[in-house]
Amino acid sequence: MTLGEIYQFVVKEGINADPRGKEFVQKGLARAKKIYQKLGKDAQKEFDKESLTNPYSDTRVLFGDQKQKVKTIMLGIDIGPAELLLADRLNQGKKKIDLVISHHPNGRALAALAEVMEVQTDILKNMGIPINVAESLMAERIAEVNRRVMPSNHARTVDAARILDLAYMCCHTPSDNHVASYLQRLMDREKADTLGDVLDILKSIPEYRHAAAEKAGPKIIAGEEKRRAGKIFVDMTGGTEGSKDIFQKLAQAGIGTIVAMHLSEEHFKKVKAEHINVVIAGHIASDTLGMNLLLDKLQKRQSLDILECSGFKRVKRK
Repeated sequence: MTLGEIYQFVVKEGINADPRGKEFVQKGLARAKKIYQKLGKDAQKEFDKESLTNPYSDTRVLFGDQKQKVKTIMLGIDIGPAELLLADRLNQGKKKIDLVISHHPNGRALAALAEVMEVQTDILKNMGIPINVAESLMAERIAEVNRRVMPSNHARTVDAARILDLAYMCCHTPSDNHVASYLQRLMDREKADTLGDVLDILKSIPEYRHAAAEKAGPKIIAGEEKRRAGKIFVDMTGGTEGSKDIFQKLAQAGIGTIVAMHLSEEHFKKVKAEHINVVIAGHIASDTLGMNLLLDKLQKRQSLDILECSGFKRVKRK
């Protein structure tokens, strides 16, 4: 496969795994095309044309020729200049790295992180929160995240890839869509009675078992093992944490337990006040699971050598 084919594949599979449904995403792409067509010539020059076919602004080829053939991928949860220097060092020896993939975004994909958070708005609607309420609360949070990422040195790692002439891409929301949909289906099917059952379900998954052995596995941070789980909401996609003021609405919609990758202290205080149980599955383990689910599909297309780094552990499923 080429770099471009891998990029197109992860976007397509991200759409297929999107919790909002493929049809909903396609309608969003159609709206983006209409907006683009109505813009003036100057505005069209600034428009991100990739967003006409890729709904995930945090997933991009950041450097490299998309026609380049790829056989060996170095993949990590976070890639910075240090990991790129490691890939270059390996390339000086017997190992040949064709492509470096980061789960978390960098470059223009990091700068545009807030844009993908609209995914959360429609997921909240599907969980029973009125769309006007979800949009209002998420608009404030999206603006907050946008302000937070604005001062970042987005180009630092991409510049390192360019100087070292290493093909480099990131794959964020397509991977997160996979873990969110996978775990929601699993929780719905297994019908966990207690929070202890939720932990058992998570620890039946290799990525979370490995994380538990490394002291970074699933933990209950609000509630106790014997408590009833009630309706479970797996909250693991949409760029980053949503609005801290959404938990009251989730409680009113009947959510008893949230299973999340991570939760800030400010969010934790708000969710605890609403008596919602919270199970933190684990950030790096959840990201690893999402990337593994995506790689399983990719490697059915072509055999690829995967070099693990930066917290990622390859687990193959049938």
